[in-house]
Amino acid sequence: MNGTARSALGRVVVGVDGSPSAHTAVMWAAAEADLRGSTLCLVHAADTDAPVPFLSEAEIVRGRRAGRELLDRTAEAIAERYPELAVVEELSDGPAPGSLRRAAASTGTIVVGHRGLGGFSSLLLGSVGLEVAAGATTPVVVVRGAAESVEADAVLAAVRDEADVGCARAAAREALLRKMPLWLLHIWDVGRIIGARAASRNGGDGSARAHARVLSSVSDRLREEFPGLTVQAEGRKSHSVPGALVDASHHADLLVLGGRRSPGYLGPTLGRITLTLLQHAHCPVELLPRQGPGHGSAS
Repeated sequence: MNGTARSALGRVVVGVDGSPSAHTAVMWAAAEADLRGSTLCLVHAADTDAPVPFLSEAEIVRGRRAGRELLDRTAEAIAERYPELAVVEELSDGPAPGSLRRAAASTGTIVVGHRGLGGFSSLLLGSVGLEVAAGATTPVVVVRGAAESVEADAVLAAVRDEADVGCARAAAREALLRKMPLWLLHIWDVGRIIGARAASRNGGDGSARAHARVLSSVSDRLREEFPGLTVQAEGRKSHSVPGALVDASHHADLLVLGGRRSPGYLGPTLGRITLTLLQHAHCPVELLPRQGPGHGSAS
């Protein structure tokens, strides 16, 4: 079963810039690539393609040399911990978001760190991570939380509706690699429940039954597809869906959720829930782009 999970996951691509946040992301990415049995791609974006009239050619060369040395040092540090892991290095002259996307191609997973400057700013996602996540066409992991959480005992998948079965399936593969249970969590927005109850009194479906159908539909499919995996399905009522998911992330090794965007839409497309989790979760967050009808609404 682990072999099946490995074969469905692509290589891991991570940005290297010398910051503490990036270093944490690099080591997480190395561990992930090792679990997958895949290649780890280290990308340093020198961003020298844009016009830089205030930089001399010698300064540009020195910047590229420093980037190459940083990549080499990072690869050496990874080799000490994961000697069997295949590592490739890419020095790009372009900006970081585009460089990471090109390295990931159509099947890779991009890993970025959060901005760790201390104080309130440490809660905020940096500009590179934000741009990468907002424009993602492949999975993106924002590494948050402690390097190793003592409370983590499952891989958590946020289930909003039945279209999230693909997100839950990806979370199931991650759970198999980690030999952890899969925790499917569906949060009921109390404000929306009030309106649903009014509809129910007028002959519509009951809100509780509707939410139960979402969970049972997704969990039943996952149990059928992954018979060796422990699947825990839970529904909760809350006045704050993102707040409830942030609280649940205390107990997760990885939080997986599907993003919603309109195909071809230009500009930031991260919804309120997604952005809150990327900024405040207590564990790494994996965002999977959702495609198809109905996936363009903000969430």
